[in-house]
Amino acid sequence: MHQIPMTLKGAEKLRKELEELKTIKRPMMISAIANAREHGDLKENAEYHAAREEQSFCEGRIKELESKLSHAQVIDVTKISSNANGRAVFGSTVTVRSIETNEKFTYCIVGDDEANFKHNLISINSPMARGLIGKTANALTVIQTPGGNVEYKIIKVEYI
Repeated sequence: MHQIPMTLKGAEKLRKELEELKTIKRPMMISAIANAREHGDLKENAEYHAAREEQSFCEGRIKELESKLSHAQVIDVTKISSNANGRAVFGSTVTVRSIETNEKFTYCIVGDDEANFKHNLISINSPMARGLIGKTANALTVIQTPGGNVEYKIIKVEYI
């Protein structure tokens, strides 16, 4: 498996989820299975089957998080800002203005697991991020969208 780029915040969020699954959720699942077993016949015990299914999901998520964290390439954008020379890079926050509508948008370029468009966190693999990477303030970029090409002017690039 190749390395997975991740910001410090993204890695910390995954670590917190992993810790919660291991210390809170896993013991709860074990307890729920034990309680369901006490109700007798396991073949027709919906409570038991639901608890086992949830335990299976929990264990799968734990393995997934452990794998992602073990292959994470954690990038601290504040430490690479001097090497970026004002260019948009992984982890940077970029403010753009649509040439067509004059609307302003601010995006932070993050890893796939951290992406959340509602919070302006865009995946490094998204068309928007690919159109921004390497560009500096005042540059123009064209982003290919399902509705056609959209032109943006980069207002500023920050490393926060």
